[in-house]
Amino acid sequence: MNIENIEAFVHVIHFNSFNKAADALFLSQPSVTARIQSLERELDAKLFERMGKQFTLTEKGKLFLPYAQQILQSYKKGKQQIKYQKTLQELRIGCTASVSNYIIPIILPLLKQHYPGLRIKLLTAASETVVKLVQDKDIDIGLVRNITHPLLDSFLFYEDRIGLYAHAKHPFAAKSDVSMEDIRQEPLVFFECGSIDWMRLHRMFETLDRPPVIDYEVDNLETAKKLVLAGMGISFLPELCVAEEARAGLLVPVAVPSLGIQSLRTNLIALKGEQSELSRLLLELGKKL
Repeated sequence: MNIENIEAFVHVIHFNSFNKAADALFLSQPSVTARIQSLERELDAKLFERMGKQFTLTEKGKLFLPYAQQILQSYKKGKQQIKYQKTLQELRIGCTASVSNYIIPIILPLLKQHYPGLRIKLLTAASETVVKLVQDKDIDIGLVRNITHPLLDSFLFYEDRIGLYAHAKHPFAAKSDVSMEDIRQEPLVFFECGSIDWMRLHRMFETLDRPPVIDYEVDNLETAKKLVLAGMGISFLPELCVAEEARAGLLVPVAVPSLGIQSLRTNLIALKGEQSELSRLLLELGKKL
């Protein structure tokens, strides 16, 4: 089926005129008529009832119209996507250190499957810095902690559950669950990034009569994890951060029933109204983590 014939049909309906449709398509009126007639032959159906210069849609024309509009819209979207893939050569991503360490290595290979020729530039910085870089158009998108900004669109990209982890030889590794009182008696390594997600843990500690004592407060997840691996204490860590060590049996998750469900959220940010097809693809890939 000729897409130009469908385009002529939709334009005639839109403008309610063969002449105006011809002007919009930069064609002569006879050319538009010829395309409609060709479409009618393809469909083996009469689409218009003509009465001099006036015309109305036949019942079959009314039946075909929504399908013609959908075909034309899908064709245009596909054409735009091909053009977008041809012109898109570089994607500039800004992200936090934790995203750079644990999410980017999983996401980028999937992204390259969709855009093999894409060059990716990655910049690692604090969430506040990434926000400013997106605002200034120095990067295209950001992957940061859960924040809001009036000039940015922000979408949940990934939610990483936070759990308590201990070294495989730690006494907690043999327990089915522990209490906050148990935790209070152990050296605690605490990762601090200033986000609302981690502040929830702080607030939970503050509600206790005898909160845990933080022996080591660090601002890097890898450092926190390595201190636990070295037997220096226990720590609340995101699952993605310790996935490899947990699979290898080096670190063991410890259930804390009184803790409830805590998570670390990563959002995708872009300038308001400028979310691209590539941003939407990244959001879909985030669901596969």
